[in-house]
Amino acid sequence: MVAIIKTGHSIRSIFNYNENKVSNSIAQCIAEGNYPMDLDQMSSVFKLNFLQKQLELNENVTRNSVHISLNFDPSETGLSKEKLTEIAKLYMTKIGFGSQPYLVYQHHDAGHPHIHIVSIKVKADGKRIDMQNIGKNQSETARKEIEKLFGLVRAEAGQKKNNTELLPITIGKIQYGQIQSKKAIANVLGKVLFTYAFASLPELNAVLRQYNVYADRGSENSRIFKTNGLVYRILDSQGKPIGVPIKASDFYFKPTLKFLEEKFKANKVKSPTHAKRIKNAIDLAFLNKKTTLAELTKDLEKQGIHIVLRSNDQGILYGITYVDHTTKSVFNGSALGKEYSAKAIQERCETVKSYSPKILSEKKQDLPISNNALAKLIDELLQIEYVGNYLPNQLKKRRKKRKRKGQSDNQ
Repeated sequence: MVAIIKTGHSIRSIFNYNENKVSNSIAQCIAEGNYPMDLDQMSSVFKLNFLQKQLELNENVTRNSVHISLNFDPSETGLSKEKLTEIAKLYMTKIGFGSQPYLVYQHHDAGHPHIHIVSIKVKADGKRIDMQNIGKNQSETARKEIEKLFGLVRAEAGQKKNNTELLPITIGKIQYGQIQSKKAIANVLGKVLFTYAFASLPELNAVLRQYNVYADRGSENSRIFKTNGLVYRILDSQGKPIGVPIKASDFYFKPTLKFLEEKFKANKVKSPTHAKRIKNAIDLAFLNKKTTLAELTKDLEKQGIHIVLRSNDQGILYGITYVDHTTKSVFNGSALGKEYSAKAIQERCETVKSYSPKILSEKKQDLPISNNALAKLIDELLQIEYVGNYLPNQLKKRRKKRKRKGQSDNQ
């Protein structure tokens, strides 16, 4: 058995992902945990609202939703719903979620048996569940015990992970004609839509374009735009649409414009830490040196940050978006500040950026671990040069203690 745990900012998105599969007859909700009524008595609205109401007890928890997949060996096709329910219940108990409300979905859209568990990190008393290292510690222990108890095929230690995982983007660019278009686009969307924090269609397309996919609303005068429609297209190596567009409603999880707008709202508030990481990476790339746009792009890619440029038919650059594959965050340049907009980046590429010692010190504090060498260089630049008026302690004259009148040394 392979257990994959992911957390997110929106319980609605995770819930809808599973419920949409139920609507398309490729999944089934087989169990619930700690709900006030039986599964067959609950509507989908009640299922979601019950989770959301408990989340309202602590609105300070931003990554509040939990999405777990338990994946079994392809040979274990005989696992009954009752046994899968038992496995899910025991697993949730052993990782510290035994008292949390959760839903269990059995999926039928892969070549191996697997279930998905939807839950939340906020307890009934409003406290947050700490999930640091839960995959390495509690989950790994639970996996081994469950494999032994239920006689499951054991996951080999260190084996290469396959498609059973809810991985971040590991897929390559789609090549038109090499794989069925709809299946290829669905594969990309399934990874991007539920992993990256994008707050607009351009930000989403900044990620999708890297995999030769584009979400298209059409021109403002087009029928598809006026009816709030959306299609997905495959792009060629030049970034031009190719092949027949596919309606968003044709995909089993319905990534329509309405669906995306819910994602935009959920992702609107982004982590300032993630924004700061991108800004510092850009500033340090310009640190006291002249950098071209190509060199900047290359420097940022080393840190997992991709630059996506937007230009008009005349080739004039009018927009820039940063996609951070490390934090799964997407930011338009203007959202980071004027210095990081398309116009400002072009200007900065033509000048040398110098920083004062105070600014250098601030930048050093926010450097990622991978920039140790650069941090060391900044340390050297900031090092204080001591003057020669230092006198060792042993050469200093000792100051005699003055004894107060009438005071004994034995007191």
